[in-house]
Amino acid sequence: MVKLEDGLAETIRGAVQARREDAVSLLQELVRIPSVTGEEGAVGGVVQRAFSERGLDVDVWEATPEEMEPYRDHVGEQDSYENRPNVAGVRRGEGGGRSILLNAHTDTVDPGDPAAWKEDPLSGNLEGDLLYGRGSCDMKGGLVTHLIALDALSDLGLGLGGDVTVAATVGEENGGLGALSTVLRGYGADAAIITEPTRLALVPAQGGSLVFRLKVPGRSAHAAVRDEGVSALEKFIPIFENLRELEQERNGVLSHPLYDGVSNKVPINAGVLRAGNWASTVPESLVAEVRVGLIPGEEVDPFKDLVSERIATVADRDPWLREHQPQLEWVGGQFAPAEVRPDAPICEAVKKAHQQATGEAPAVEGVPYGADMRLFIHFGGMPCVMYGAGDVKLAHAPDEHISITGLLTATTTVACLLADWCGVEE
Repeated sequence: MVKLEDGLAETIRGAVQARREDAVSLLQELVRIPSVTGEEGAVGGVVQRAFSERGLDVDVWEATPEEMEPYRDHVGEQDSYENRPNVAGVRRGEGGGRSILLNAHTDTVDPGDPAAWKEDPLSGNLEGDLLYGRGSCDMKGGLVTHLIALDALSDLGLGLGGDVTVAATVGEENGGLGALSTVLRGYGADAAIITEPTRLALVPAQGGSLVFRLKVPGRSAHAAVRDEGVSALEKFIPIFENLRELEQERNGVLSHPLYDGVSNKVPINAGVLRAGNWASTVPESLVAEVRVGLIPGEEVDPFKDLVSERIATVADRDPWLREHQPQLEWVGGQFAPAEVRPDAPICEAVKKAHQQATGEAPAVEGVPYGADMRLFIHFGGMPCVMYGAGDVKLAHAPDEHISITGLLTATTTVACLLADWCGVEE
């Protein structure tokens, strides 16, 4: 095996830059295909073609309800399993090197109100260095990173010792259906890397993200005599305020070396509220869907108990709620926190590759959001980290975009990582 020296890294950098137009073209094609979670079929066809064009051994499959039933708490209920293809492509190594799994999810969140965007949410337009569109940052750009990295190594005629698997998976945004199915299908490696938008920081720790649905009962009455009714909205407000207090308390006492610089390590967000049915009627019920965060080291079940106890405590203080208890139900994919040691071999390898790509050491951070990383660690039994171009602050937002310069930097890092981790043949 040839050791990855600075000279070879410089050659790889040049090969990646030579693929700039190809990277832009592929990302534009992917962005222009809508692939909201549950509707990934069309983009899966493009991914399959891209894998085949690169000579990868391609496998396409859909997860099934039977396969996922034992893991329902982890990936959540699915409206549909059909026409949601996961695509894996394997580049076989020549032997003697370590294997790696490169992952990116193909689903996106809904673009939202088109009027909030300065142009079509699926435009894929390139303005200077920035490419716009839903999924450009989160995370179709990450998939392009993997493929262009392989292209660059092929352009240089560099054979790798270890196997490389690229897994383009569905359903990340609502629980990780595709990533878990990939693991259950038998795909694994000595390590995995997910090119989520981390601003080119190495992320060896991801937070947890749990969602619950809370039904708060009230009693309807005509608004003219509203005191005869009980507003479910007004009964929810003290519960919400107590949850915000819980968020503040937890931020004050929880500590983790990769999260101590994060201002809100464990955010709580009431993302959906539905109450009432007429302006002149006191709302007789309220349904809230709330997301709560955890940091690595916390266990899911004890935290669920804590949330339940806080809500019950507020209810017990209120005469109405004491007799009409709110109903709490945990829903969707439950994103447990996960981490690997910051000095694990894959972490050291990513640090080295980033250094060779940029001349600087990468930031090493924990993130407060949940991701598929946890599934590769907990169920795949492999160390997994995240590293990629783009900023999560742009994800799920109007005018989502990614820097092509940043994308190519991430691509160079991944290409150098493959050469170092898998080994380059003489």
